[in-house]
Parts: sequence; C-alpha cells; structure tokens
Amino acid sequence: MKKTIKILLADGDRNLGFILKSFLTLKGFPTVLCLDGTEALERYENDAFDFIITEVLLRNIDGYTLAETIRKYDKEIPIIFLTSKSSRLDVSKGFEIGADDYITKPFSMDELLDRVKAICRRTVLKTRNEHIFQLSSYTFDSVRHVLIRNGIEKKLTGRELDLLFLFCEYKNRVVERSFALMRVWHKENYFNARNMDVYINKIRKLFKDDPNVELRNVHGIGYKLVVKE
Repeated sequence: MKKTIKILLADGDRNLGFILKSFLTLKGFPTVLCLDGTEALERYENDAFDFIITEVLLRNIDGYTLAETIRKYDKEIPIIFLTSKSSRLDVSKGFEIGADDYITKPFSMDELLDRVKAICRRTVLKTRNEHIFQLSSYTFDSVRHVLIRNGIEKKLTGRELDLLFLFCEYKNRVVERSFALMRVWHKENYFNARNMDVYINKIRKLFKDDPNVELRNVHGIGYKLVVKE
C-alpha cells in the first residue's frame, strides 16, 4: 500500500497559500495550511505530518525558528523553505538549520511538486532495502543521512546526501553532469556548477580510505560511482 504523505504548509500569503494547498492536495499530498508561525507550530504539535513546507517571513514565529523547533523533535522530517530571501547567507542559514531544500520566489508549482517528490523518494517513501546502499566497506543510509565505515558514522550535509544518493541510484553507470545539476540544484548555471564541483570533491574524500570505491570523472560527460564488489 502506498504511503500517503501529509504536508504542513506555513505561508502568510493567504492567496498563495490556498493555491498551493489545493494544488498539492490535488496531486496526492494532503496539505494543511497555517498562516503564521505560531499556528503552524501548534498544529505540528497536535497532529501527525510527514513533510514541512514553510515560508521564512512568517508572523509571530519566523520560518527559521519554526524549523529549528521542529528539528528538536524530529531530525528526519523533510523541510523545504519558500522565500524571497535569496542571498547566499540566507540560503546557507536554511541548510544549516537542516532544510532539505530552499526555493526562492517566484517559482512554479510544478517545480515545487518535483522537489517534494524527489525528497520523498529518498526519505519518507523508502523501505529499508531501498534507502541503504552497501558500497564496499561503507554503508550509506540515506534516511539517517550517514555514511558508516568500521562502526564510525559520518553525518552528511544536504547536498552531499542528494549527490551521493543520485550516484548510488546509478552505481557503476555514467551520470551526466547536466542531469546531476538539474536533479540536485534544479538549475544549470555557472554558480551551481562551481558549487557542485566543491561537493564532488567532498564526496571523493569520503571514500579515500577504500580503493574499491571511486567517484570518477567521465571526460566531457559527467561522473561514475565505481564500486568493486
């Protein structure tokens, strides 16, 4: 039986909020709308949700504080920020709090839906066999956001998690660079490309102690996570 994903949506823009609520519900994600941070927190504490989508600029309790509070209770629930605050500092703060994604306004509803589905595929919809990957001496648990070797756990950042999950899905196959950019950053541009290069190097360093795992460049095409069984 397919799991139903229930979303808590916090957005002070009543018109946009009702449009998003109707759209997500129509697409199979029952959604509860709250118009300020206090209402959202109270609803979270008294109901069961699988996913949080929140505007940053909320009345009473802002979105960052709301997310930080929810993270104290639940380390795993997916959180997406919606906001017009698009500076690198704002985006960094969102991910430091533990956001799974950060969408700047204006955005299309289809884009939001795609991101919700992508996050669900690697978190709340995954069975144990689907979210755990054995990579030679490493175990990658995409739900707990950890890479494990010899009993030692390394906590992964949101971008490390998304990229590594993508490479695991295509293990021993080529992932095109443009596909990785669109899948993880949702936009192909110079800034995102340079950002991805940084995270590619970080992932390579994660596997430096096992020569049987290697993230290779495929010249002019993309990358391949090579795992020798």
